[in-house]
Amino acid sequence: MIFHFVAEFPLVQTKIVDFFKIKRSSGFEKLESKKRKRKSVCISKKKRKLLPFNPTENLRRRLEQMASLATALTATGAVFINELTYVAGMAPKSANRAALEKGGMQVMSREDKETLIQCKAMMERGEWAPLLVVFDPVEGFTVEADRHIKDLTIITEYVGDVDYLRNRETDEGDSMMTLLSARDESKSLVICPDKRSNIARFINGINNHTLDGKKKQNLKCVRFDVDGECRVLLVATRDIRKGERLYYDYNGSEHEYPTHHFV
Repeated sequence: MIFHFVAEFPLVQTKIVDFFKIKRSSGFEKLESKKRKRKSVCISKKKRKLLPFNPTENLRRRLEQMASLATALTATGAVFINELTYVAGMAPKSANRAALEKGGMQVMSREDKETLIQCKAMMERGEWAPLLVVFDPVEGFTVEADRHIKDLTIITEYVGDVDYLRNRETDEGDSMMTLLSARDESKSLVICPDKRSNIARFINGINNHTLDGKKKQNLKCVRFDVDGECRVLLVATRDIRKGERLYYDYNGSEHEYPTHHFV
């Protein structure tokens, strides 16, 4: 047993399908019988394209992966979502404007946007990135690769409730993510995954004050302008072997998050 202090989510396909709102007509249970053609990916030296994740074919193993996330979400009192959410009393959707970013935000290319759409469509069918949420007595819930993952693979989008940073300045939550760093600070936005979230909130950060901590990093957090809106993706920065835990730098270029105490 991986989790010792919380009840594990039942490994029952119907319960998992309902929990994650997977489309029942998607052929989810038939994925492992499909033969997938391998495709060669040509990556330009000038522009390296993002890659879609490669789901686990074995149905039972995919159910175990999903159940591990359901266990973590249930234990932390969160509801699963896979998109940014806009709640009354917080920032409206109209506030998410990439044009407000201080210094500008990189625009996602057409090819990368198609890859992101492909990943979202796969998830709706129950074909997810091969990830497992495990519990560590020191780090808490954390995420590891459940099969080999290639460099530049989209791991997940960082999602949750969108709010103005000014409303969260005294918030003690440790999972907030910058969505928009506006020239006018009153318009800056953050993602708050404490009530609604996906697997992204369980991916841990590195101690960026030590060499060993920096060596563990295998993901990067990238903000994109997608059709005029800010989106945050976690992307592999190198090949990741099966069983390796996922880590990224919580600070990026801001250096505002204290990581001295991280393992």
